[in-house]
Amino acid sequence: MSSREEILRKLGEQTEWDVLVIGGGATGLGAAVEAASRGYRTLLIERADFAKGTSSRSTKLVHGGVRYLEQMNVTLVMDALRERGLMLENAPHLAHDLSFVVPVYDLLGLPYYGFGLKLYEWLSGELSLGPSHMLSSKETQAMLPGVRPEGLRGGVLYHDGQFDDARYAIALLRTLQDLHGTAINYVEATGLIEHNGKVIGVHARDCENNARFELRAKAVINATGVFTEQVLAMDGDRETLLSVSQGTHFVLPPSFLPGQNAMMIPKTSDGRVLFAIPWHGATVVGTTDEAVRQASTEPRAMESERSFLLEHIRKYLGRRPKQEEVLSIWSGLRPLVRKGGGATSKLSRDHTILVRPSGLITVTGGKWTTYRRMGEDTINRAAEVAGLAKEPSRTRSLRLHGWTSEVAAVESERVYGADLPLLEKLSQEDPALNDLLHPQLPYRLREVVWAARQEMARTTEDVLARRTRALFLNARAAIEAAPRVADLLARELGRDEEAAISDLESFYAIARGYVYEDRA
Repeated sequence: MSSREEILRKLGEQTEWDVLVIGGGATGLGAAVEAASRGYRTLLIERADFAKGTSSRSTKLVHGGVRYLEQMNVTLVMDALRERGLMLENAPHLAHDLSFVVPVYDLLGLPYYGFGLKLYEWLSGELSLGPSHMLSSKETQAMLPGVRPEGLRGGVLYHDGQFDDARYAIALLRTLQDLHGTAINYVEATGLIEHNGKVIGVHARDCENNARFELRAKAVINATGVFTEQVLAMDGDRETLLSVSQGTHFVLPPSFLPGQNAMMIPKTSDGRVLFAIPWHGATVVGTTDEAVRQASTEPRAMESERSFLLEHIRKYLGRRPKQEEVLSIWSGLRPLVRKGGGATSKLSRDHTILVRPSGLITVTGGKWTTYRRMGEDTINRAAEVAGLAKEPSRTRSLRLHGWTSEVAAVESERVYGADLPLLEKLSQEDPALNDLLHPQLPYRLREVVWAARQEMARTTEDVLARRTRALFLNARAAIEAAPRVADLLARELGRDEEAAISDLESFYAIARGYVYEDRA
């Protein structure tokens, strides 16, 4: 793949792109892959790292959305279930089937959830992941060891998808490159280039060396998630489009949810949906749904969210976790399109595409599962607005980078898919790279080298938060592993000791927010 220097040189030389995407999360990467797959000259710029924001902080589910079915949004559910099936087909190394059990504590709940989840299964049609059925109390406890037995009437088994969100984003990045598209992180849009009232490009700055670029394009797409309004403001639009909702997760030892099945609580005491999910050898519990006034790059859990999660872990998984048992705590923000206001849990998760009089195209809302459909709709609109040659979508059957039918058994290795032998070859060339980053993490030093050489990792945080998932799985272990990562990364990127120390200090400042401290 091209080096960062080669990409920056290309930015200075390319006179005009067909499609320029601002934002390197699921939405932006999906739109860029869609554009490149149609043969359009495509550029994506991201001011931080790919999937730095919401797209690495999801509940790790590829799903139709059971709660939307209860809200009678059948169209959204059917679209998402179809896209769920495509994700599992096009990236089997990153997305897979997961069995969920809904424990039921009242008699009316069994037929209610039994019928609802059977309908959920039927709506997925030929892309169904498996049948749902009701369980006895004994069967429920067998499938969910540790679930609170008092008052348990039974349960309902159903199937949904699970994935590694940040690794999926990296696969989209590599797919974009395979399709001859161009992407670069740590380059920010500082303004829009306009001519005769039309947006014809973007003023951009390299965040690493402050170099400036004028990037011209026939179509400019704003895919910046919770920061959508900042780009719209560059075009003179200062209306409030979004409500921002925060979701927080705890990561616990696997002893809280032994086995391979996930738990779903469809309606907690305040009406939220709660999941407990096995993921990379740990248990992820979430999510909350709290309105926040302002978007931030590193959202932090509110006290109300901590209390909510602790109480429901105790209620459904038998005991309140001790401080040291909360391995990591992290929060993500959802861009919800305002449609009449109300509680954030009631706002639409569907996506919206807006075209300004200037021709600036904005796509926002939606969710990870529907990223491909969002990209298809966005590029259809962009081609129309910019007068690009009409080309059909090709992404429904587009296998993502790393696709393989023989996925590795170990989850931390399977995310590399067909690239795994190449990754392992690094250890053969240098046996020291086979060492674990940390005894409590599944990752090896070779993954740092691979991230720098093949996946555009630029910082210790990039490696420990998104190329591996160390920070999300065990924050204390990630902090202890960080000096070794920073040194190796600096060596790979040709940086001096001072730069390595600065990078390490930046990581510590962020990582401390993932360490849980009991305030009780």
